[in-house]
Amino acid sequence: MLEIQNNFFSKESLESLFFVQNKWHQHGVLIHTLRVVYYTLKARKFKMFATALFHDIGKPSSAFVKDEEDEKYSEYSFSDHEERSYQMIKNLFFLSQYTKNMVRYHYLIRDIKKSFTENKARYERKIKVWNLLSDEMREDLNIFLRFDDQGKGKKKR
Repeated sequence: MLEIQNNFFSKESLESLFFVQNKWHQHGVLIHTLRVVYYTLKARKFKMFATALFHDIGKPSSAFVKDEEDEKYSEYSFSDHEERSYQMIKNLFFLSQYTKNMVRYHYLIRDIKKSFTENKARYERKIKVWNLLSDEMREDLNIFLRFDDQGKGKKKR
């Protein structure tokens, strides 16, 4: 995991929270999160409500400029933001273990697909995690991925 740790008032944190993420997101993290909450509730998946609220809480603190494309478009990358989000919520007594696991693994499906061609060692680590999850958790992660995608909107460049 990258050791990026932006403080709340850093440029990267505030810009990613309120204005811009990257080419896949039309909105900053705050609006994206509210959109994910909306689509989760619209589908009546109430057990995923807290997941929707907290799934990207670690993004602003992990925002960084990764490459020339990020630099060119004034956008950010968020490597392992789901683990950062999990670390931020893991000791919150009012969140269920289900929510904590959903937050921790909400990007796992996409990470497996991406790492299959880009990083075989990462792929092997991620597929081991996937294989340890229950069928119900896998199904819920697939469902939540749709809400997350709906929350992104259409990014225009």
